[in-house]
Amino acid sequence: MTAPLQFQLRITVSPELAHALRADSSNAAHAALRDVLRRYSASLKCQFDAFADYVSEAERLGTENYPLYQWTRDTIENPEKKAKYLQSFTVYVNGDEVYGKEIADAIETELLKLVHANGIFRVFRFDTNPANNPQPPSH
Repeated sequence: MTAPLQFQLRITVSPELAHALRADSSNAAHAALRDVLRRYSASLKCQFDAFADYVSEAERLGTENYPLYQWTRDTIENPEKKAKYLQSFTVYVNGDEVYGKEIADAIETELLKLVHANGIFRVFRFDTNPANNPQPPSH
């Protein structure tokens, strides 16, 4: 029997909101977003920061154990991609990067109501089915 799908939500925000969210993890810059996250014991992590953390960890512990090291490093060093990922935030629930459908559905419903509200542009949903997601480069 296969494991049930898990889900991840991401939001894309304006450069101004991204700067504010990165500077203050309490999300005070967007009260409605902060309230949604609190209700679900959720938090945000900037995709650029997550990529930079991965690169730093790989460089500290040995890049041979990090198959996406070069791709990730190239990504964060590319100015266009850096700008894109600085505006992308992953929703973590109870510290988890992926979570069940029920919680993803509930949070997504509330986040979608915030689109176009003070700098929230889009909400994306991803799942753990490899067929539904781009695969990492083979090198």
